Amino acid sequence: MLQRIQTIWLLIAAVCGFTSLKTSFYIGSIGTEPATNLTAMSNIWLMILTIVTATITCVSIFMYNNRPLQIKLVLATITLSVIVCVLYFLETQKYAVGGFALTSILVMAVPVLQTLAAIGIYKDEKLVKSVDRLR
Repeated sequence: MLQRIQTIWLLIAAVCGFTSLKTSFYIGSIGTEPATNLTAMSNIWLMILTIVTATITCVSIFMYNNRPLQIKLVLATITLSVIVCVLYFLETQKYAVGGFALTSILVMAVPVLQTLAAIGIYKDEKLVKSVDRLR
């Protein structure tokens, strides 16, 4: 299981997803209020989608025996993680002044890592199909 590179990509994506719950994505202020941190815990939809995305990513790690299901799960989580990124950017529009935190890279890394995992799963499936043809 761990010898496959897509398992490592999925594991890193899950860690980044769960870590992004508490780390700042944006630091800014609304009007005359002091600066606040935008995290996934700040918005209920961000929190739910982040937890669902990271959990499905963890589950898909253990679906290595069923590659078609695994790739469907990974493609679904890629879609969810892109929606999470869009929601984060929509939330930043509420701030008058501020800037992106360095830890916002964690949120942006999740769909990239999941895409790399999907490519690896696809290559594995293609290899298995080609070996089956030779039998």
